[in-house]
Amino acid sequence: MTASPFQRFIPFLAVLGSVTALGFGTSWAKQILFPAVGAQGTTAVRVGLSAVLMLLLWRPWRWRLSRADAVAIACYGAALGAMNLMFYMSLRTLPFGLAVAIEFSGPLAVAIWSSRRAVDFVWVALAMAGLGMLLPLGLNGSVLDPMGVFYALAAAVFWALYIVFGKRAGHLHAGHTVSLGLLVAALVVVPVGVVHAGTTLLTPTVLLVGLAVAAISSAIPISLEMMALKRLPKEAFGIMISMEPAVAAVLAMGLLGEHLSFNQWLAIGLIVSASMGTAMTAGRSKPALREPAAA
Repeated sequence: MTASPFQRFIPFLAVLGSVTALGFGTSWAKQILFPAVGAQGTTAVRVGLSAVLMLLLWRPWRWRLSRADAVAIACYGAALGAMNLMFYMSLRTLPFGLAVAIEFSGPLAVAIWSSRRAVDFVWVALAMAGLGMLLPLGLNGSVLDPMGVFYALAAAVFWALYIVFGKRAGHLHAGHTVSLGLLVAALVVVPVGVVHAGTTLLTPTVLLVGLAVAAISSAIPISLEMMALKRLPKEAFGIMISMEPAVAAVLAMGLLGEHLSFNQWLAIGLIVSASMGTAMTAGRSKPALREPAAA
């Protein structure tokens, strides 16, 4: 039976919905949770409640886990937790869209490194040009906070490590890996949030907003992306996901009042183009794992 034009369009709408949900969730967290519990507390609430939701949804105790797989998931989850913490720390002083653009250099570097073809130098040049316009190197008049940029770059490094460790557990069911990985991530970041925010994390408002952010930023995007991955070629999926920095910047402009300069929009465009180009020329290489609970 031939799919209707609308049915063929559903996977693209699913990816767009996923990226948009992530942007809404993060914008909401920055707007409401940051003033109450700070970046550390926000990370703890979001990751902790995301882990609870994913554990209830996937019930990973149904599957057996070998020792090697347990080690891979532990490393994967630790990288995921650290990535989330570094990203939210960067949002204290960086506009949302720019933080996402800088963080994207992590998976972009992994994808290019695993390919090493001549055309990839074009994408490297685009990415470096975009990052060069954002990083406070003293050469481009950048006014971005150096510590914010440092945290965003640290998030990029942990995202790259997340991909590397996640591939080692790639033979497991996605729900198994994600739910247990988020549990480990929660064990990493929740103590940091407790030390920073204390019992404020348990106030009804924080827990309610945190639960909404966790659902919007984790459960909904993961469900939509799994739907899209079943119906889209990996290259098309990668191209669609590459829109995330631009979508984040647009949402932040409307929800947070974060307006970017022309040069900053141009930098985001270069990084998005590099990511799309990498996805288009990926060939038969395995795609980078999609980060399920950040940004």
